[in-house]
Order: sequence, then structure tokens, then C-alpha cells
Amino acid sequence: MNAAWASLPLWAVLFAMAVLRWRAASAGAVGLGVAVAVLWLSGESERLGTSMLAGVTLEALSSAAVILWIILPALLIFELQSRVGALDRLRQALSGVSDDRVVQALLIAWFFGLFMEGAAGFGTPVALAAPLLVGMGFAPLRAVVLALLGHAGGVSFGAVGTPALTQIELLSLSPQPLAGWTMLLHALPMLFLALALVRLASETPLTRARIKLAATAAACFWFPAALFGWFVGPELPSLGGALIGGAVFLLLVRRRGSSSRWQLADLAPYLLILALVLLTRLLPPVQEALSAVWLGWTWQGYSGGLAPLYHPGTLLIISVLLAALLSGRGAALKPALQAAIGKLAPVALALLMMLILARLLVHSGLIAQVAAAVAGLGIFWPLFAPLVGVLGTFVTGSATASNVLFSEFQAATARALDLPLPVMAAAQNVGAAIGNAIAPHNIIAGAATVALTGRDGDVMARTLLPVLMYALFAGLVLIGLLTFI
Repeated sequence: MNAAWASLPLWAVLFAMAVLRWRAASAGAVGLGVAVAVLWLSGESERLGTSMLAGVTLEALSSAAVILWIILPALLIFELQSRVGALDRLRQALSGVSDDRVVQALLIAWFFGLFMEGAAGFGTPVALAAPLLVGMGFAPLRAVVLALLGHAGGVSFGAVGTPALTQIELLSLSPQPLAGWTMLLHALPMLFLALALVRLASETPLTRARIKLAATAAACFWFPAALFGWFVGPELPSLGGALIGGAVFLLLVRRRGSSSRWQLADLAPYLLILALVLLTRLLPPVQEALSAVWLGWTWQGYSGGLAPLYHPGTLLIISVLLAALLSGRGAALKPALQAAIGKLAPVALALLMMLILARLLVHSGLIAQVAAAVAGLGIFWPLFAPLVGVLGTFVTGSATASNVLFSEFQAATARALDLPLPVMAAAQNVGAAIGNAIAPHNIIAGAATVALTGRDGDVMARTLLPVLMYALFAGLVLIGLLTFI
């Protein structure tokens, strides 16, 4: 079987989503059907038995449960915070810091967007930031573009690390190396993104002062995020980087006499998440005790499982419950949970279909054949590796789904070219993150929040070039890193 034949399932998914605009669940089902047909028609149906189909389905169900246990509490926190008015108070506090429109754009689109991406993800930053920017005087089109670009650099670790944790689950990677390499690949592109944001927020060309402001914003986020990545893992880089970096940036740009009306209870869920993740990741006795409890399974060469006490989803649940009860907001938990579960169902179905397809591509050997062909690019492949992540997010609307779809492909290509797996997985994660700014699902949702329906093409026309340049810069950084390791 040649590589073009083996790649048909991936092309089927991309065509169904990018051209036909089908939902991810439907596109995944089509890709799965094409994969089965390819194996059958190529004369390799002996590998496609009942045991393989059952095994890949079991692995997909297991991985989906692990991932959804992160997504559900992340959605719960968002719903709870919305119902008690915490998000409105936090946004108003940020908008009152400075009367400089560029500073306001950085506070809302950059730090607030990155913070909400790290805490909730799944389109939340754009939906929250774009209307606020319009309220502060930005035109709706510009507000949506600012919101889309502002949060994209943090999507690698959105929803308390979901995209990266998905890769860890799929590829059995160590958390800290993956998170650390991902942040290294983000370094220079993130500076470019901050400059693009400042230029977009201003009516005038970049000045030295504006460049300095952009570099300050980028550094304030990147340095704590990178430290969290290297020393803690994938749960905190976006959330912690935005929280700490935003506080530092506020101190640097805050005008005299400005006041804030947010309450400590509004930050309680996020501060508790920060504390619990640090406690369980940095104290070896605690880490060993919690991770020692393992619920796993194996069946005819297929396997899965999780450490329930060490799992980020468990920490999220504890954080939101404690925050709600200690702040007297427990009554809002039930409706918030009901809303979160309602949003989870379509996500779960799409995730499951993509996971079944991904596991079948791996166990059938199809993905390895495609990777062997791509390996023909040799030393030039790392330049294009982040673009695969961009493509995946463009067609699926989700960095997590992009990582599910293409992480195994990146891993197989890395093995074929003898490249370090954590670094190439990081390249996939970086591309998947920035791809959020051109994903039609995100653009449509963001435009709808500011009554910009029907101008999705105008939005994408302004985000496409920064996204492609970001991915190219990441590829160049990747090539540079690979020469030294």
C-alpha cells in the first residue's frame, strides 16, 4: 500500500470539515469508514478483525474519559463564574486600569484572554473578550480579530492543559518535557504576536514605546508560563502565566487613582487550582502517593487507564467545590453543572469519533506509512510540522481535536526521521494552538457575540497572515533547536 492510499482517511476528514463544513463527529465517522474501506480494499483485511475494532474502540473510550474529566470541571468553573458575576467584575476591573487603548487591548485581549483560555478554553476567551473590547470603543471587526489573536498563544495549555494532556495520554510522554519544549517554541512567535496585537489596536504605526510595550506584555506572560511548563507540567502555563504576568503588567501600566471592584472570591477557583497543582506536582511524597493509585486495563495488546487522585480533572473539581462553598456560592453549583453537562455532550461525541479514527490509524499501520513518505522531506520537515497542527485546528475548530488527529502522525514521522518525540509533539501543539485564530467555528462564535454575523471572511482575512507567520517562526525556531540537541 502506498502513502497516498494510506492517507485517504485523513484527507476525507479534512475535506468533510474544511469544504463540506461538517461537524467533527460526522467527519470523524466518515474518516473511520474510509480507513476501514482502505484496509479492506488493499487486501489487508486480515488485520481488520473484530478484535482490532473492539480494541481501538476501548482505547478511544478510555482516552475520551480521561480527557472529558478535564473538560467537564473546566466548563463547570466557567458556568459558575458567569452565574455569580465574577467574570463581569474581573473584566470591568481590567478595563479601569488605563485610558490608553493599546494598554486596554493588551489587558483584555492578551492577559484576560490568555487567563480565560488557561482556565476554561473552548471558545470562552473570544466570547468574553470581544464584547468587552467593543464596549471600550473598538470596532466589532477589530475587536473579534484582537480577541482571536490575543488568546491563541496560550491554547497549547488551554482548559488547564487539555491539548497537551491529550498528547501525553496518546503518546505516553513525560509532562514537563512536552510543556517545556512547547513554551520554547512559542517564545519568538509570541513576541511577534504581541507586536501584531499592538499594531492592530493602534491607529498609528509602531513606535519604540509601542514595541517596548508589546515586548513587556509578551515577556510578562512567557517567563512565568515557561517556568510552569518546565518545572510543573502542562496544567498551569497559560493559567499561571496569565495570572502572574497580568499582575506584573498591571503594576507597570496602572494609572494613578484607578480602582478595582473585583472580589477575592472571584479569583478563588483559579488560586485554588494553582495551589493544588503546585502541591501535587512539586512535592515528591505527595506526587508519589497520589499517582500510585492507578485504575487501568489491558486486553489483547490494547490498554488504557488513569490515576484518579493525580488527574487534573479531580483537582479542578476540588477547586471549584471548595471555592463555591467557602464563598457562599454553593447554590449556583447545580445549575452551573447542568449547563456544563449540556455543553459536554457534542464535545464528547466528536472527541470519541476522532479518537477511534486515530487509534485505528495507529494500530493498522496506516499512519506509519504516511509518516514514512513525509520523512522524505528530511531536514526540511520540521519547518512544516507546526503547519500540520494549524491545519488540524482549522478543520476541527479545536486544538485538542487537532492533537488527537495528528499527534500520532507527528510521532510516526519523528521516529522515521530520528527526531526527538517531545520536541516534534510540541511543534504539533504550537501549531494547533495558533490555528484557533483561523478556525471557522471560533470566528463564527466570536463574530456572533458582537453582531458581526456574515463577515467571517473579513475576520479570517485579518488573522490568516499572522497565523501563518507564527507557524513559520515556530518552524524556524524548531530547526534551530534541533541543531543543538
